[in-house]
Amino acid sequence: MYGLRGGAAKKRNKMEFKKAVNLLDIFCITVGVMISCGLLVLPALAYARTGAALIFSYFFAGLFAIAGALSQAELISSTLKSPGTYFYVVRSMGPAIGTIDGILTWFSLCLRSAFLLMSISFFISPIFNNLNFHLIAIGFCILFSILSLIGIKDIIRFQVILILGFIIFLTIYLIMGIPRVNLDNFWPFMPHGITPVITTAGFVFISYGELLKIASVAEDMKNPDKIIPTGLILSLAIGGILYTLIIFVTLGILGPSNFYSSPTPIVQSVYLVTGLYGKWILSMWAILVLISTTKRGIALATRYPAALSKDRLLPKFLSITHPVFKTPFISIILTGSLIAIFTFFDLNILIEVGSTVLILTFIFSCLCVIIMRESGIKTYTPKFYTPFYPWLQIFGIISCWFLVINMSKIALFVSSFLCAAGIAIYWFYGRIRCQKDFALLHLMAKIIDKDGMNITKEEELKEIIQERDDIIKDRFDQIMGECIVLDIDQPMKRQDFFKLAAKKLASRTGVNTDEIYRLLEERESKGCTAISPGIAIPHIITGEGHSFEILLARSKKGIIFCDSENPVKTVFVIVGTKDERPFHLIALSAIAQIVQDTSFPEKWMKAKNEDDLRNIILLCQRKRNH
Repeated sequence: MYGLRGGAAKKRNKMEFKKAVNLLDIFCITVGVMISCGLLVLPALAYARTGAALIFSYFFAGLFAIAGALSQAELISSTLKSPGTYFYVVRSMGPAIGTIDGILTWFSLCLRSAFLLMSISFFISPIFNNLNFHLIAIGFCILFSILSLIGIKDIIRFQVILILGFIIFLTIYLIMGIPRVNLDNFWPFMPHGITPVITTAGFVFISYGELLKIASVAEDMKNPDKIIPTGLILSLAIGGILYTLIIFVTLGILGPSNFYSSPTPIVQSVYLVTGLYGKWILSMWAILVLISTTKRGIALATRYPAALSKDRLLPKFLSITHPVFKTPFISIILTGSLIAIFTFFDLNILIEVGSTVLILTFIFSCLCVIIMRESGIKTYTPKFYTPFYPWLQIFGIISCWFLVINMSKIALFVSSFLCAAGIAIYWFYGRIRCQKDFALLHLMAKIIDKDGMNITKEEELKEIIQERDDIIKDRFDQIMGECIVLDIDQPMKRQDFFKLAAKKLASRTGVNTDEIYRLLEERESKGCTAISPGIAIPHIITGEGHSFEILLARSKKGIIFCDSENPVKTVFVIVGTKDERPFHLIALSAIAQIVQDTSFPEKWMKAKNEDDLRNIILLCQRKRNH
C-alpha cells in the first residue's frame, strides 16, 4: 500500500514513452493501404462486373463500411487492447461467437495479405523478366513471417513519409491526367444495370480491411478518444475521394479494353501521362507501400490465433512464445503457411472470400456495440461513442448483410464453413476450458428482470478501463477497493444511520461501537458534515494506532442530516487514528474531486448494486497521489 510511488512512477513513464502514435500516423497507416489495396490491382477485376459505374461501387462500399468502422472505433476506445474488436466480441456475445469472430478476422487478414502479396508480385515480375507470380509471393510471405518471428517492429515514421509521398505523386498524376480524360470511354456507363453496381461493393469491400489494423496500434495512441474516430473518418473520406478521382482519370485515359486487360491499369495510365520515369517511380513506390503494409498485415494476423489460445479457445501451444524472440512462433508459422496456400487461389475467389468474412466482422462490431450499451454494464465507458445510435448500427447490419447474401456461392460456402468450424472448435475444445461471462447475459437479465446472476464482467472491464486511462491506484483507491459499502433502500434519520455505520466499522477499526457513534455525533454537533445538497462526509479521529477506514453509503430515499428539505443520498464516513491525519486530508481532497463531477449524482443513483457504487469511485478522473 505504501510502496506505490516508485512502481507507479516507473509504469507511468513507460506509458508516456509508449504512446507516440498521432493522428497523422493513423491516417497514413489506413489511407495508404486503402489506396494500395483498392487501386493498384482491384479496379481491373471489378470493372468486368460493373463497367464504368465501378466508381459508385467504391462509394457504396465506403458508405456501408462507416457503421462498422465507427462501431469498431467505439469498442477499441473502450479497451485499447490488441487485437481490438475480437476482445469485445468475446466479452459481449460470449466465447462461442468470439471464436467465430476471431477465426473470421484471422482468415480475413490472411486472405487480404495473400491478395497484397500477389499485388506485389504483379509489380515485381516484369522487373525480373516475368518471374513466376506465385514464387515471388511465397518468397515475400516467408520473409515477412521471419520478420514477425524475430519481432522487428514497423517504423511508423518511415511509413508516414512513404505514404505521404505516394499520395503527393498520385495527386500530381491527377492534375496532369484530368485534361487527357476522354468522356467517351465512360459509355456505356452502367451496362449491367444498378444491381451489379451495388453488389460489387461487396467485392471491393476488402479495400477497407485496413480499418481493422487500427487495433494493432490502439495501445500506442496519445488521445485515442479523438484520434480513432477522426482517423477513421478522414481515411474513409479522403480514401473514397482518391478512389473516385483516380479510377475516373485512369479509365478516362486508357479506355475500357486497356483498363480491363491490364492487371495494373494505373501503371499503364501513369506511363501515358508522365512517361517512363513516372511509371518506374510509381512502380517502385507502390512496391515499397505494398511491402510495408503487407508485412504489418501478416504481423497482425498472427496475433489472432495467439489471442484465441490465451483465452483457451484454441490449443495452448499456439500462444507459446519463442525463448529468444518472445513472439508466438507457432502462431506465426501457422499463419504464414495459410497465407502461402491462399496465394494459389484464383484472384477473384481470394478477393470475394476475403471481403465476405471481412463484412461479417463489421456486422459483429455493430452487434457488439448494441449489446454492450443495452446490457447496462456501468463499467462500459468508451472514450468515443458512435453517433446516431442505434440507427447507424442497424443500418450497418442490414447493409452489410445485403452485401453478404449477394456474394458468390463459393464465398458463402467458405464463410459458412468458417462459422461452422468456429462453433465446432468452441463446442469440442473451448466450451470445456473457457467459462467467460459476457454482456449478453447482462442484457438477458435486464430483459427478464433477474438480478441474481453471478456475472463478473464489470470487474474485468473495470481493470481494462484503469489500464486504458493510465489509472495507477493510489492508497485511496486501495482503501475504497476494500471498504464497506451500504446500499440503503429506506429513508433514515442521521442518528439511525450513525448507529448502523458504527456497528459496521467497529469490527474493522477495533473501536467500540458506542465510541464511534459518540464521536460521530460529537463531530456533527460542531457543524453539519453535509458539504453540498445530497452529499455528506462525516469524519472522526480515534485514538492511537495505525488505522484508516472509509464506509461508503447510498440512501435512495435519503438520510436527514441537518436539513430535512435536502436529504443526503451519498455518504463517506471516514474513521482514522491520530497518526493518519495527513492522509485524512488527502482522502477528503479525493472525495471532493469525485463529487464535483457533474455526472456523479446521475451515475450514483443509477448504480445497480454495491459493486457498481464502488466502481464509480474507483474509475473517476481525479489527481492521484503516488
